[in-house]
Amino acid sequence: MLGIVNRALLGVFGVLLLAAGVVVLTASRPLGGRHEPLLTAEARGRYGHAEGWVWWAVLAGLGVCVVLALWWLLAQLRRPRLAAVVVDTGDGAFALLRGRALEAAVAAEAGALDGVAGCKVALRGRRGAPTLRVALELEPHAVPADAMAALAGPVLNHARTSAGLQDLPTEARLQVTSHRAQRVS
Repeated sequence: MLGIVNRALLGVFGVLLLAAGVVVLTASRPLGGRHEPLLTAEARGRYGHAEGWVWWAVLAGLGVCVVLALWWLLAQLRRPRLAAVVVDTGDGAFALLRGRALEAAVAAEAGALDGVAGCKVALRGRRGAPTLRVALELEPHAVPADAMAALAGPVLNHARTSAGLQDLPTEARLQVTSHRAQRVS
């Protein structure tokens, strides 16, 4: 999804820049040099209607564009989820295990643990060296140490075995669900 949005934004931005360049190059008044202002005092008065708020609105719009561009740039720097893990089959061949499948398997197994109300899993890293990020939502009666032991034991062992990995670094975050008692009349 992020790739589609990126291509669309880059396409729109490219067309806008191309149109702006064509307009500047084919302006009715040739550019007078590098010391000539783009908007003369007459043009500024005509476009601004001698009111100061128009230029503040233009600057605010440009500021919003800069903030959105920085937000988009930072979104590009985030690491996306890992699409696949390379699995060594043992006979010299390799297979790819889909990242979403591994995430779903770990989430289902961890979600079935006693005291776990929900689980979200994200696979990160590189194909040859993946890492897991697990967010466990515990029920109020759950014992966090038991949930962590069950996650670190059988759940992650199954994930390592199915992916053919010696090591699967995992970051686990625990959160306790809020429990609201029902009112009895």
